[in-house]
Amino acid sequence: MRLSIPIQAFVAAIVGFGGTLAIVIAAAKAVGATQIETASWVTTICLAMAIESLWLSWRTKMPVITAWSTPGLALIAASSGFSVGEAVAAFIVTAVLLIATGLFRPLTKLISRIPPSVASGMLAGIVVTFALNAVKTVPVDPQLILPLIATFFVIRLFNPALSVLAVLIGGGLAAFLTGRVGGLPTPELSTLTLIAPDFTAKAIIGLALPLYLVTMASQNLSGLAVLRAAGYHPEPGPLIGVTGLFSLLSAPFGGSTTNLAAISAAICTGPDVHPDTAERWKTGPFYALAYLVFAIFGASLVAIFAVLPQSLIVLVAGLALMASLANALSIALKEEADRMAATVTFVVTASGLTLFGVGAAFWGLIAGLVVLFLDRLKKRQSFQPLVRFWQALS
Repeated sequence: MRLSIPIQAFVAAIVGFGGTLAIVIAAAKAVGATQIETASWVTTICLAMAIESLWLSWRTKMPVITAWSTPGLALIAASSGFSVGEAVAAFIVTAVLLIATGLFRPLTKLISRIPPSVASGMLAGIVVTFALNAVKTVPVDPQLILPLIATFFVIRLFNPALSVLAVLIGGGLAAFLTGRVGGLPTPELSTLTLIAPDFTAKAIIGLALPLYLVTMASQNLSGLAVLRAAGYHPEPGPLIGVTGLFSLLSAPFGGSTTNLAAISAAICTGPDVHPDTAERWKTGPFYALAYLVFAIFGASLVAIFAVLPQSLIVLVAGLALMASLANALSIALKEEADRMAATVTFVVTASGLTLFGVGAAFWGLIAGLVVLFLDRLKKRQSFQPLVRFWQALS
């Protein structure tokens, strides 16, 4: 046991939790969750992550770190017209799909065959709204926002992982010291609240399916890649299946989907943790301990976010997703042959289009796949005579 093991685990937990809690709050607000339901949401998802990370790390002897789906939360926060009951129903359906993916290997292969350009275009379309909204906070409160933006980009030069957390802590202190916060709420322990699911077609098609696809393509596949890059050989099925099971158990209490972590996992799997790869799995129990603490005090943390200036919350959420946006755009536009399909996916998703009660992420994915299919069909030899005929007519 080295001191670096608990230190790296706690850093990963604090960065992952503090840097993206604002997105959880935004997602809960988008579906009309009350403060009590939001606190239950945070508590149950932290409990799920704690148990998953502890069990999977101990069972596999690999540093298997789980997290909430940040792109998935961004998808929920960017959607409109859904109730908290419909969101819970979508979480349940997504969890069942994840369990099925873990049990049936062909499903994992099928998801992995979605072109990265289209999947990344959808992700970029989801998170770009948050980046734009972060910029829009500048005229609302420039004295508070501009120094925080400068702080973010300066700290990012030296430690990108801590830059968002620094903005959150610094912005909270500045808001308190300048009188933007009336007073801190009384500390309280967390409780769980059952939320009745409301299964509707629009929730399943417009929320559950995009949430599943985003979670698989942007989180689980990336999490597996991080483990492989660190020298491990994980079996995808059991890992995805376990996260799906705990997502199913936490969903009735408002917990959104959990999945394999990518950024947090990178902090816990590198050589800085321990030179021996066989010893790095011990970060899992310490990471779980940190999230157990977050679960116990989840209600207090949500209450603190509730009294902070709304412009600060919007800024933190936007800055937290800036790296995801940059990465998604770079992947979406990397392959020249797929750029039009990726661009169409991005534009339709970012438009916020709602058709037949189904949200923009689903239509963006469908539009991108159709364009990609037509582009590839054109390149086939059997399609060339029709192309030449059309060109001759024009």
